[in-house]
Amino acid sequence: MSKKHIVPFLSIALAILIIGQPAYISVAFPQGPPQQITTPAGRVIIPPSSEERPEDRGIRAHTNHLIFVPGRPNVTPSGPPAGENPGSLACVYNIVNPNLNPGCPKNPSGPFANPTGGGGVIAIVDAYHYPTAYADLSAFSSQFGLPVLPICSGSNAPCFQVVYASGVQPSVNCGWNQEAALDIEWAHAMAPGAGIVLVEAASNSLSDLLAAVDTASNIARVRQVSMSWGSSEFRFERNYDFHFNRSGIAYFASSGDTGGKTIWPGVSPNVVSAGGTRVNRDNSGNFTSESAWSKETCGGGPCGGGGGPSRWEPRPTYQNVIQGIVGSSRGTPDFSFDADPFTGVAVNGPFCSSSGSGWMVFGGTSVSAPALAGIVNSAHPQLLGSGSGSSYAEQVLLYTGHPNYSSSTFRDITSGNTGYAAVPGWDFATGIGSSQTLNQK
Repeated sequence: MSKKHIVPFLSIALAILIIGQPAYISVAFPQGPPQQITTPAGRVIIPPSSEERPEDRGIRAHTNHLIFVPGRPNVTPSGPPAGENPGSLACVYNIVNPNLNPGCPKNPSGPFANPTGGGGVIAIVDAYHYPTAYADLSAFSSQFGLPVLPICSGSNAPCFQVVYASGVQPSVNCGWNQEAALDIEWAHAMAPGAGIVLVEAASNSLSDLLAAVDTASNIARVRQVSMSWGSSEFRFERNYDFHFNRSGIAYFASSGDTGGKTIWPGVSPNVVSAGGTRVNRDNSGNFTSESAWSKETCGGGPCGGGGGPSRWEPRPTYQNVIQGIVGSSRGTPDFSFDADPFTGVAVNGPFCSSSGSGWMVFGGTSVSAPALAGIVNSAHPQLLGSGSGSSYAEQVLLYTGHPNYSSSTFRDITSGNTGYAAVPGWDFATGIGSSQTLNQK
């Protein structure tokens, strides 16, 4: 990742604002001091796992999550966790019956109804072992009134399970543990009725992560596989796209956190590319609009929703309808979800220090991939008319099902600039836009 506008921390210890805690919590990363982007509204911390190093291209993957620390802390010991929550974003994305949310979106104090749909299994693929995964997911679920999934024990009921892709428990990496916390919690938030399986790759090498994708694809009842990681595009990436081509499974990948830039596997034509938006609210907390996650929100630093024409992947047939925009290249993202860290989501996960786990505000397109996987999981019967689909089927529906890119099913994002402007219709900033009625029950 470019170092422009990034100031390295002088101290490994960081103070992360935790709403619902009486004091600051120290955050430290064993891999070395993280980097930060400073703006008047607060700091955006880039964990070491989310840094993109030139030598990693085509060899190792990075995560796509960022941590937001407000500039003016307002610690409320008895208050709820900071950040958007499952109910507030269910309101924004209209994924519950409006009768359950009569004040939405003009009642910022809630309470909002949570999503209730989902079935089968969502597999989350991440690197390294996350020892407190179940405890952190259970605490997240209890906090927001979501079902607390039991540990899987052989029944078909929704449950939680950790699988070691190599057959051996991997080592621990805190930045990747934070990523996994975000992924399992927000897949569950959008599809509470689905089982969650965390598939742990032995390392963040692409070979180990792709082996974990293959493991995830072989898990019984898996409908979606979420991958919130990626690498800068590389010449031979097309040789690995077959890993995301399994009948009955839709694969979701982050579009990246550098505005106007593409990453793989987000550009693979065999995955649904998950882009980033910003949820805008007025001073009273009322939802007003949604815009592209623009790099300007980070003071011009290397952030913003990833997307653009792929350097190596050709245009798939489902994008023929937008040939005039993408030309001969695969264009990303496909559709988008809240990812701006300044309007980020609540996550219960490790602080990367001796202080243990707790609440933080996360952004990045690492939010988008599992959340959209959850939304599509809940919407599967309505989308495809059957219990099985694929990435290709989802994309055909996204593109040819709404050729004018303006319908009640999607919110057309027309403001913001990621390096590409958000304009009416499909664009390289947010794709087709964001979900509006995919999961309305």
